[in-house]
Amino acid sequence: MFKGVNRVIKVLVYSDFILNYGWGFLSPIFSLFIAQEITNGNLEKALEVAGLSAFFYWIPKSILQIPIARYLDKNHGEKDDFTLMLIGTFMTGIVPIMYLLSTAPWHIYLAQIVHSIAMALVIPAWTAIFTRHIDKGKEALEWSLWSTFVGVGAGIAAAMGGVATAFLGFKLILAFVGLFTFLAAILLIFIRKQLFSTIQATHIGQPVKTPNEEGTW
Repeated sequence: MFKGVNRVIKVLVYSDFILNYGWGFLSPIFSLFIAQEITNGNLEKALEVAGLSAFFYWIPKSILQIPIARYLDKNHGEKDDFTLMLIGTFMTGIVPIMYLLSTAPWHIYLAQIVHSIAMALVIPAWTAIFTRHIDKGKEALEWSLWSTFVGVGAGIAAAMGGVATAFLGFKLILAFVGLFTFLAAILLIFIRKQLFSTIQATHIGQPVKTPNEEGTW
């Protein structure tokens, strides 16, 4: 499936698979977590908190990622892309810990804002790196590999999330989500050499791949 796919693309796909697999466990139980741990069984309040938590994630993220993307586009080289991607992924790993420590709705809102900032850093940088390093003539295949792996990981984890929570409890599931997020971040370090050695072809505005980038995983 990954035959002929360069190392950078492979690592980005594997990292995103791990990230989405971890967070997939949380997606079907998040509202239940709020109801049980934050609003003391008050379902109406839990629905309100869940709705506002989505607001505090999507709105800041949507506002912030455009200026961040503009900043990245104005800077040659991929050190800044890699740095923001790595920082954002590690920041995402802090969010489940914030959930664990939450006792009031505003704690959840604060965690969501941190998550939104983290993903506003990750998404422009991740997509820029993926787009630059995609193998010529395999654009559809490699974007589809990413979509397939992310979808499979999130789908399996979502199916398991409810059952796993029933046996392990919210605390262990949140710890699991954080662990997988940190693993996804650590995996990104393995492409640091390829990104930092990329030569910028300023006359066409695109990076030229170095021999190292074509190494097998």
